[in-house]
Amino acid sequence: MKRYIIKATGMSAIMLGCLTSCHDDLDLTPTNSTTSAQVYATPQGYKQVLAKVYGAFALTGNGGPESSDLGGIDAGTSDFLRLYWNAQELTTDEAHVVWNDPGLPDFHNMNWSSSNTMLTGLYNRIFYQITMANVFIRESSDDRLSERGITGADADNIRKYQAEARFLRAYQYWVAMDLFGNPPFVTEKDPIGKYIPPQISRAELFKYVESELLAIEPLMVAARQNEYGRADQAAVQALLARLYLNAQVYTGTARYKDAATYASKVIGSGYVLENNYKDLFLADNNVDNTETILSVNYDGINSQNFGGTTFLVNAAINADMNPASFGVSSGGWGGIRSTKELPLLFQDYSGATDKRAMFFGSKIEIDDPLAFAEGLKVTKFKNVTSKGVAAPSVNNVFVSTDFPLIRLAEMYLIYAEAVARDAANGNMGTAIGYVNTLRERAYGNNSGNVTSISPDFILDERGRELYWEAFRRTDLIRFGKFTSSTYLWPWKGGVKGGRGVSDIYRLFPLPATDLIANRNLKQNTGY
Repeated sequence: MKRYIIKATGMSAIMLGCLTSCHDDLDLTPTNSTTSAQVYATPQGYKQVLAKVYGAFALTGNGGPESSDLGGIDAGTSDFLRLYWNAQELTTDEAHVVWNDPGLPDFHNMNWSSSNTMLTGLYNRIFYQITMANVFIRESSDDRLSERGITGADADNIRKYQAEARFLRAYQYWVAMDLFGNPPFVTEKDPIGKYIPPQISRAELFKYVESELLAIEPLMVAARQNEYGRADQAAVQALLARLYLNAQVYTGTARYKDAATYASKVIGSGYVLENNYKDLFLADNNVDNTETILSVNYDGINSQNFGGTTFLVNAAINADMNPASFGVSSGGWGGIRSTKELPLLFQDYSGATDKRAMFFGSKIEIDDPLAFAEGLKVTKFKNVTSKGVAAPSVNNVFVSTDFPLIRLAEMYLIYAEAVARDAANGNMGTAIGYVNTLRERAYGNNSGNVTSISPDFILDERGRELYWEAFRRTDLIRFGKFTSSTYLWPWKGGVKGGRGVSDIYRLFPLPATDLIANRNLKQNTGY
């Protein structure tokens, strides 16, 4: 299909939903691209387009690692996961960046603005993916299928594809709601062409995401019955659990009982914890993985980019750490490390007791925010298999390790947190049992088991279990610790000892470029 470039000069002003040829608007046949009528003519064509919708999570463009679907941002940083990870981790106690690229220091300094390049890139990536999903959903409607003579089992399969696309759109709207609060809103039902989307409030977007997920829950392929890397019914239920866990932040009304209910559905769906925690983050984590419910898939040979797990592996290591042992013998960029607060979550951060602790280095303190040697490196993600063999890689830099967007362990912790906040939300014994199951895997025995849990303990346990998986900002906001002066970490707010900052930073600003392009938008308070 024709490559389309979205410029970072006003996401709302583009013809959202018109990434393929506009249907029925002009009776003209393009001579330089494949038309939607051709692409969607066969069931196989539909599946190929669905692959592109999924692929937008892992690719930056159609022309290799140096190409980007987005303008206004370097291709190497325009991958969804890299942009999302930066926003979720570099703003917290789990990660600190040495690089001085435009926009990056703003994250630990907590002084970003509506012109931050990285935030604008993330915002545009989110809506690029929503746009792709909207197109697919529109083209897979019953009317379109009937026009194209697609019936029977083929039509039924395409309807399942459509449910998956609706899930992917709901996921991106959840990300937009969590990060930006009150974004523009467009679906497949809106006009094609010069359409300026209205703004939707955070509370209304919550209702929309919830309603979409509830609607598609029965339409999805059953848990563990879909192809690896594609969403199933458990993925929908897991996102609902995550949505309800944060409902008080999004709407002002707590929904912890619903969070526990949907976490329980996922826990009972057939997914099983992997025996070895470290194997979840290695290059063969796509093989017989019973824990990861939905992943972003990367391939160091066939789909390289400088984001994703290529970024997570290379940014965390340097030449002193023998990059070959991480499967990237020519890599090792050395720009990201942890603040001391992350390793201090572990009783023994050498990993001798809690095997989840995976760090390298001797200087835990960061006295100089630009010193590469300060702060412990995180060695959680590697481009080697569980047998210690480096995965094939172009130039020995690109990584084949998949990233877990959703995994079963998170559901154990959602259930436990819901019960810890109010025992009426579930069964306390069950909640403690889930926590201890995770800790027994981490310790290799029951020496780390606990007999009681509290919300703050669960926050710490989430840090131990889910660190560097792009949860921390959302978690700290839910616990009232993100901007507050009651919880500090090194260089929070731009000072060595940390400081509290304005609560406006619990939301990111809408990009200035989109405010100029879309007069329907009102900036988030304080920006």
